[in-house]
Amino acid sequence: MFRINKAHPWHGVPIGKKVPEEVTVFIEIVPRDTVKYEIDKETGYLIIDRPQQYSNVVPANYGFIPQTYCAEKIAQLARDKSPGIEITDGDGDPLDILVLSEHHIPRGDIILKAVPIGGFCLIDDNEADDKIIAVLKGDKVYEHYEDITQLPEAIVNRLQHYFLTYKSLPSEKNIINIAFIYGREEAYKVIKAAMTDYATLLAKLK
Repeated sequence: MFRINKAHPWHGVPIGKKVPEEVTVFIEIVPRDTVKYEIDKETGYLIIDRPQQYSNVVPANYGFIPQTYCAEKIAQLARDKSPGIEITDGDGDPLDILVLSEHHIPRGDIILKAVPIGGFCLIDDNEADDKIIAVLKGDKVYEHYEDITQLPEAIVNRLQHYFLTYKSLPSEKNIINIAFIYGREEAYKVIKAAMTDYATLLAKLK
């Protein structure tokens, strides 16, 4: 009924009863943030990862799906569909998600419900780092999009550009690429794989 201590957003927040068709999301960053926040795995509080280096600002509400983890199952899904690309493992973080909405959400550190419609198989320094694309549940502008293929091309291009450049510095080689874009059904498989990786992680910690 109540907690004495704050629930850890990664471990203590339920993923939702309708997963993978509908998921709980913990939002870390909103489009107006000029600093990149991320969850501190030990405490569950938001910490500053880094200031945004240049003008590329996150194009939608960005966070992760609780009780997920990107490890071997996520890596294997990526390997199966991207032969010729070396993929060593998942990135060792919860599954990332971008949530599209017409509404201005003023800050991160909130929980919402989202409907997955697809995703990007992003490879970051040979690690699978999938990005699920979703729409805010009940959003009257975006709720009619049921698959990423229905989104306007300009929106998909904007999302791709952000992920391909958000870590880039002029003096460094870009180590990120998007192996492929997938639709709703594949997004469901990715979410289920991340849930399995999370269960495996918990078993190892016992």
